[in-house]
Amino acid sequence: MRDITFSVDLRASFGPARNQGARPTCLAFAASDTHAAVREGWAPLSCEYAFYQAQRRAGRPPSTGALLPSVLEALRENGQPEESGWPYLAATPADVASWMPPQEVGKLFGRNGARATHSIDQVVQELDHGRPVIVLTILSRAFYRPNPQGVVDPAADEQPEPARRHAVIAVGHGIVDRQRAILVRNSWGSSWGDAGYGWLTERFLGSRIYAAATLLEEVDVSAHSAAA
Repeated sequence: MRDITFSVDLRASFGPARNQGARPTCLAFAASDTHAAVREGWAPLSCEYAFYQAQRRAGRPPSTGALLPSVLEALRENGQPEESGWPYLAATPADVASWMPPQEVGKLFGRNGARATHSIDQVVQELDHGRPVIVLTILSRAFYRPNPQGVVDPAADEQPEPARRHAVIAVGHGIVDRQRAILVRNSWGSSWGDAGYGWLTERFLGSRIYAAATLLEEVDVSAHSAAA
């Protein structure tokens, strides 16, 4: 058992962990759930809609992951409806041309966002102000096998694997066995880590974090059409 001391824990702002399945939608999930968490109450927002708008803006197919600038732009310019407006698809349709939002998705909620300095110090500072942080990180084998408390701590000889990139949400920070650690919400369902959450030690995250962002004030997207 690891000795864990909490300093900040924002998990109460989130609902149950969600599962992206086999699709490359981790960043859209991280942005959608962060967006839902900073609103009043917990109502999951449509990751499918956010992913669609981000890929359309970047000219990327649904078979590839989204880019952070495109996701932030989509949330700001297009917004997203609640999950019921366009529920998450287990797989992209075989006919990619048919992948588009329903005609009526419901009210759209927009949110401004900004890239943040991608350092543990900055993540801790944002969390201390009550703001969850979208974190992009390079993975390695320790991430795939957190201990029962959700701790991800690499072996001494474990190297980052640049081809394996992933987005999570920093929702807390503390100390794990006298080492700083960031508590993150993953999008691999409740079976990963501790009910979908895990502790990334500074030894793991310090050399693997490569981008970060926070969501800011609500914005009105009513002037934009759902397909814009």
